[in-house]
Amino acid sequence: MHQTADQPSIVILTGAGISKESGLDTFRCADGIWNKVSLEDVATPEGFARDPDMVHGFYNARRAQLADPTLSPNAAHEALARLEREWPGEVLVVTQNIDDLHERGGSKNVLHMHGELKKVRCEGCRAVAVWDGDLGRDSACPTCGVAGAMRPHVVWFGEMPLGMERIYAALEDCALFLSVGTSGNVYPAAGFVHHVLETSGGRTVELNLEPSQGATLFAEQHYGPATEVVPAFVDRLLAEGPAALE
Repeated sequence: MHQTADQPSIVILTGAGISKESGLDTFRCADGIWNKVSLEDVATPEGFARDPDMVHGFYNARRAQLADPTLSPNAAHEALARLEREWPGEVLVVTQNIDDLHERGGSKNVLHMHGELKKVRCEGCRAVAVWDGDLGRDSACPTCGVAGAMRPHVVWFGEMPLGMERIYAALEDCALFLSVGTSGNVYPAAGFVHHVLETSGGRTVELNLEPSQGATLFAEQHYGPATEVVPAFVDRLLAEGPAALE
């Protein structure tokens, strides 16, 4: 990621709050699906080792939810895609979400640091493949053909997030760091604003339903539903242009 004075780069961190208005549960929804299971059972390598059938069943259901024709990207996803299309510099979306709503909303430059629900990984040959249907312990790897070694391509608790080298390089070069719909208490993502302040010195903005745990670290905050605050911010930023980040 490289920027010039007339083409300043932007890094956008997104969390579950941007997808909630499309109908996807967050980890913290009181009545959501994630609150009805033990995260130790469905979101850790140890849980998968104990009961792979249960874990596969859980993610198969989440994958089926993504295939629901009534599920679609919302105005916040579409606004970020518009920002990528119209901003003169590079725009990178770093998302903690495992859904594909950013891509469906039109974003092209997306890094899924916690993996992707519609991809699977072979523990044998390490190949990653697109996968839309159900996955089970007997599923064969489409690359090496071995059965019994497939798992969701999702970063579980205790595992290293994906793309960290690229993310930190982008943060160190950005003129704007935008945090959207994230609680600010899951690391390493919660530390990204610190990294920007200590390196690039870029403008920091939080767009959220309510203040995150790190809200005071941001120079600017706007609170409300993502479908309202994100399009409004993008409209202002595009109207002001790169001069707003000087």
